[in-house]
Parts: sequence; structure tokens; C-alpha cells
Amino acid sequence: MMTLSNNQTPDGQPQGPHPHVPSSPAPTIHGRDLSASSYSRGEWGADGKGGPLWSPVRCLRPSLYLKCIGGQPYPYILISGMVLMVVVMLLFSLLPVHADGGAPNLAYVVGTAKGISTIDIGQQKVTGTIAVDGDPHTIYLSLDGRFLYVAQPSLGRVTMVAARTGQTICTANVPGQPTLLAFDTTPGANVLYAAGNGASSVSAIDPSNCNIKHTFTTGGPVYGLAVANVGSGSVSSQIWVAGPTALNIFDPTGKLLGNIPVPGGPQYITIPPGTTVYVTTRQGGVDAIDLGTHRIFSLLTGGTFGPMDYDAITGDVYVPDQQNKRVDVLTPLTSGETVLPPEPNRKFDLGVAPQSVAITSDGQLGFVALRGGNVAMLDVPGRQIVNTIFVGGNPHFIITGLYPPLVGTTPQQASIWSTVINIAAYVLV
Repeated sequence: MMTLSNNQTPDGQPQGPHPHVPSSPAPTIHGRDLSASSYSRGEWGADGKGGPLWSPVRCLRPSLYLKCIGGQPYPYILISGMVLMVVVMLLFSLLPVHADGGAPNLAYVVGTAKGISTIDIGQQKVTGTIAVDGDPHTIYLSLDGRFLYVAQPSLGRVTMVAARTGQTICTANVPGQPTLLAFDTTPGANVLYAAGNGASSVSAIDPSNCNIKHTFTTGGPVYGLAVANVGSGSVSSQIWVAGPTALNIFDPTGKLLGNIPVPGGPQYITIPPGTTVYVTTRQGGVDAIDLGTHRIFSLLTGGTFGPMDYDAITGDVYVPDQQNKRVDVLTPLTSGETVLPPEPNRKFDLGVAPQSVAITSDGQLGFVALRGGNVAMLDVPGRQIVNTIFVGGNPHFIITGLYPPLVGTTPQQASIWSTVINIAAYVLV
């Protein structure tokens, strides 16, 4: 019978701190020796068998990374971080995923049988409707795609609607059969303007609760409405109002800053980023106005022009011409130009009177509401019509935007979810 010495294992090898296991350097985290701070090596197993290199492990004292409970180590910061990360991932998983990197996903068409129809841009078909009465005329979509604001002239009001559910959130009574909406996107402004040609006023609405902040008089019926972001300073935005014979310019308080007579009577207004305002006239023209000098340039004549839109990538302006049954595309102008380019630089012949046009924010697609119940889909870079989608009714206005979020269908819910996400993200960071 072989006798073992006190420092030998059954196979005759010298016994170290752990039998059967050669000595190894102690593990470290961020350069800290865990064997000397948070961990100690486990004892030889009671069953006489060796275990893993550092198992069992006992926690001697807590560290920045570990908490000792009953001699066992718990990486509480890691666990907390993982839990928070899971929470945030779950929250964001409830939000819409944009396979195209965030480009618009939906087109909202006003004037269909139930009021508003929704076209899924990817599927190129109508995928939903929102029942809205009161002859909805114009709509505006919040930047996050969560809420729709609908002008209802026959009811004399503007209604805030949850885009996902169609639920009415609140309403604002606006004089003058409101058909026009404009949103001030200046940081911190948070104002929706509404007006119609049945009254000589513009109402400033709080878009979170539909309260009327203030109303300012315009001196005549309102035929067009837009907001110009003019940069920093005491007045960072201007409200441009088309009256019977001139464009009136107001600051956000309603103070009149100036007026610009427009031959033929101004109507629809669009103001792309830059230095030029575009306005149609009720006598069949389209003019460009220098934002700084207020100089007027005649661009188009001989048509009947509807609400315009612009390509945010190229600056091109798209003008629906109901009389000539086409969409004209205008070259963007810059301040100080003295020689105008020939206009239009191109056109889309439709064969049916276009009522309104919307260009997606990525500049890839355009949508044209057509008389007779259809919407034409444009390939903007390809300069061609790629599809016609039947929506029914008599569509007369169209916008595009993101899928509405799955959570937060009221302003209160949206605020709560935003706070939760911000707190979770802050704690994680």
C-alpha cells in the first residue's frame, strides 16, 4: 500500500492550493486583483474532488463592481445595467421600426368617403381610414407621426386626432370656416395656426390641448397661411397670411410686420428652407418672393394652381395645375438672383386635375391627390409616375409622414412614455 505525503495528490503530484490544478494568476477586473479584494479561492471539495479553477468562490468584501451577500458575489451594477437595457429595448421595440431609415411610411388623403384614408407607402395601397366629419379640408401631422390636426370648415373647428386609433383628443373652435393650417416648427414655439376665408383673423392654437392662445386680426379674409423660420433673434418666425390683395406678415404675437401687394390676389403659400416664398394667385399665377427684400418674381401664368409642396433635398417646388392637368416643378431660387431660370423645369402630365401634392421628406416619392378618387404616386428622382392608387371620394389634400408610435396615443401618455425612456437612458449612461 502506497503512502502519500501531506503535499501529494493521489497521482503523486505535488499538491498546490487546489489539487490536480496548476497554479494560475488570479483574475482581475480593470487591473484589480480579485483574489486580494473581492474573491478568495475555494476550498478543496468535501467529496475529495477538485472543481473549476476558481470555484467555489467566496466574496470577502464589496467593490465598485460587486456586492457581497452571504459570501457570494453579486455584480449589481452589471445586473442593474442589463435590466435597464432590457427595459429601454422593450420600450423602443414598441415604437415603429423604419426599414428605410426613417423615411415617411404613410400618406394621409383628405376628402375620401369616410373623411381620411391612409396609404401604406411600402404596400402602395389603402390600409386604413379615419372617420372625420365636417368636410375635412386640410390636415397637419405632428413630426413624430402621433397626432393629426384636421380643419373642419363646416363645423367651424380644428380637431386633434390620434393617428393610430382615430380617437378625437380635443377640438378648437375657429371662426371663418377654417380650411388652412400652418405649424410653427421653430424650437420652443409649439403653435398651430388656423384660419379660413370666412373671417378676418388667424387663431393660434396650443397643439397639445387645443386651447386658443390668442387670435389676431388680418384686415380681410384669409386665403393662404404659412410660417417662415427666419433664424435666431428676437423674432425667429413669421406668419405669412394671404389676404384679398396682399400678403400680410405677422410676428408670433400678432404684430403686423409688413405687407406685400400681389397682383392677382395671393392664395396658397409654401416656404421651403432658404430665402424664397412661393405663392399662387387667384387669377392663375405663381410668384416667388424674396424673403429678405420682398421683391416679387412671376414664375408661372395661365393655370389654376392648388396647394404646393417642396422637395426638402433639392429645394424643387411642386405645383399642382388643375387647369392644365399636370404638376409643374420649379427650380429653387436663391436670394439676389436677377436672371430667372425657365419655368417649369419639368412637369408631370396626369390627364386628371390634381388637387394637392406631397413630397416625402427623403425626396424619393411624391403623391398627388386627383379629382375622381385616385392618388398618383411619383418616382421623384426617376421623374415618372409609377402607380395610381384608388382611394374613392373626392380627395383634395394629401400629406406624408411616419407610422404612428404604438404607445402614447394621447399627449399625456406620450409625455409619460417620453419621461420613462429619458430616465432609463439617463441611468444607463
